[in-house]
Amino acid sequence: MLGVIVNVITVLLGSCLGLLFKKGIPKKVSTATLLGLGACTLYIGISGSLCGENVLIVIASIVLGVLSGTLLDIDGRINKLATAVETRFKKEGQSVSLAEGLVTATLLFCVGSMTVTGSIQAGLTGDHSVLITKATLDFVSSMMLASSLGLGVLLASVSVLVIQGGLVLLAGFLAPFMSTGAINEMTCVGSILIIMIGTNLMDITKIKVADFLPAILFAPIIYHVANFIGNLI
Repeated sequence: MLGVIVNVITVLLGSCLGLLFKKGIPKKVSTATLLGLGACTLYIGISGSLCGENVLIVIASIVLGVLSGTLLDIDGRINKLATAVETRFKKEGQSVSLAEGLVTATLLFCVGSMTVTGSIQAGLTGDHSVLITKATLDFVSSMMLASSLGLGVLLASVSVLVIQGGLVLLAGFLAPFMSTGAINEMTCVGSILIIMIGTNLMDITKIKVADFLPAILFAPIIYHVANFIGNLI
C-alpha cells in the first residue's frame, strides 16, 4: 500500500497548495484558467480514448453504464452528499460545485492504465514504482485543479485511497481479468467520460458525468464476454 499512501499524500498536498493559491486569484483569471483546464482535459480524454480496440464494446459500455447510473441516480446521490459540505465552504459567486470538483478529480486521478497496472503490480510484486511516478504527476495536477475547482479536488484523495487501495488488495483476484485488452477498453471508456468533463469545464455542455461512471466497470466485463463468444464461434 506504500504507493497508494504516497499518491494520497501528494494529492492532499497538491490540493492544499492549489486552494491556497486560489485565494489570491481574481475571478477573471480563475475563469480563464478553468477554460484552459477544460481544453487540457479534452486533450487527455481524446488521447486516452484512442486506446480502445473495439468500438462496439465502448458503445455498449457507455449505454449500459448511463442506464445503470441514471436509474441509480449516482449524480443526484453525490450532489446530496456534497451539499452539506458545500453550503459551508462554497463562496458566493463560485461557479463550480464541490461535487463537480470531486467527480472531475476522481476521474482524472483514477482512470487510466497507470492506475490499474500500477495497483495490480504493487499488490502482486510489491513494486510501487508506477504508482509513485503517478503520484508525482497527480501532485502537479491536483494543485492546478484545486486552484480552479476548489475543495472537491481535495476530497478526491479519498477516492484515490479507496479505488487504488482496493485494486492493490484485490490484485491477486483481478490480475487474470485485467488483460491488456480489458485495460485498454476501460481506459477508452473512462477517457470518453473525461472528454465530457472537458466540455463541462469549458461550459459547452452540462452533462451529469457521474451517471456514466458504471460504464468503466462494464467495459472489462463486456470485453471478456465478447472474447468468450468470439472463441465459441
